[in-house]
Amino acid sequence: MKTIRTFFILLLISGFFINCKQAAPSEASAATEVKEDPLPSWNEGTTKTAILDFVNKVTTEDSPAFVPVKDRIATFDNDGNLWSEQPAYFQLFFAIDRVKGLAEEHPEWNNEQPYKAVLENDMNELMKLGVHGLLEIVMATHSGMSGEEFKEEVREWLATAKHPRFKRPYNELIYQPMLELLEYLRANEFKTFIVSGGGVDFMRVWTEDAYGIPPYQVVGSTIKTEFDYNKGQTEIRKIAGIDFIDDKEGKPMGINKFIGKRPIFASGNSDGDLQMLQYAASNDHPSFMLYLHHTDGEREWAYDRESHIGKLDKGLDEAADKGWTVIDMKNDWKVIYPFQLTKN
Repeated sequence: MKTIRTFFILLLISGFFINCKQAAPSEASAATEVKEDPLPSWNEGTTKTAILDFVNKVTTEDSPAFVPVKDRIATFDNDGNLWSEQPAYFQLFFAIDRVKGLAEEHPEWNNEQPYKAVLENDMNELMKLGVHGLLEIVMATHSGMSGEEFKEEVREWLATAKHPRFKRPYNELIYQPMLELLEYLRANEFKTFIVSGGGVDFMRVWTEDAYGIPPYQVVGSTIKTEFDYNKGQTEIRKIAGIDFIDDKEGKPMGINKFIGKRPIFASGNSDGDLQMLQYAASNDHPSFMLYLHHTDGEREWAYDRESHIGKLDKGLDEAADKGWTVIDMKNDWKVIYPFQLTKN
């Protein structure tokens, strides 16, 4: 459903040193380095091999496919690609919790939609209210806050809120195999960026700790802001109104506007990422397009063409037609989340 995707968007709105000596590594240590698996949470197979082969060929200087370091740009969607997105986008849960937290200050919300649906935990009714109703939630929970106030709200929420299924903090539901992929790319002098439909200010609070991606390498959707200068004190304050939607066609536009280089590696999980992958595919340099297909209903979720969240329909067809790499979560990943590593 396009409404659900739009709903979320409006909510924005390693290297390991063998030793410290200056001497060159011995043949034995060099052999150990070669054998070390950079993607240990990935099962052996065509997906893992395709990733390793691509990185090897674009980083080998005498390779005809060699890409200079300055052009090694990798872009990753966030929701459903670097962390889970079910049963609803995590920023949606944040906004809902914000409404509930502010409810005592707004008794009128008990009888007004969309707040009434939120307070009654009526997700079905909430969805029926459409974009207009959802926009009201965005403005009620985000507008009027300074940037620092908003960051503190996000930090507090991440420290206290728990996912309804896993009963863990939301920022623990990041994908271990993708963490390894990000580290592997950076070890090969790629610069990694997040390009997501999620709110940029929401993501920037925690992405560096979670993924090693600093705030200035995060591109996302934004609501309007204003600059306030008061007696030497400066502040960026959120105001009502959408500024930029970083989804679908907005993703290559955001890459062009904020990064300034076309990626040679692009990764996503839904039709909302299709244009970003197409943008990478049209690069003059060799490029790699990677889709994550959610096929594991036991350890995570299984969904694609008919899903109301993270719908993967056109993208799945285009990947098959153009030979893009598709991760089969169930078969390609040994574990899903970092906290599962102790069980294996």
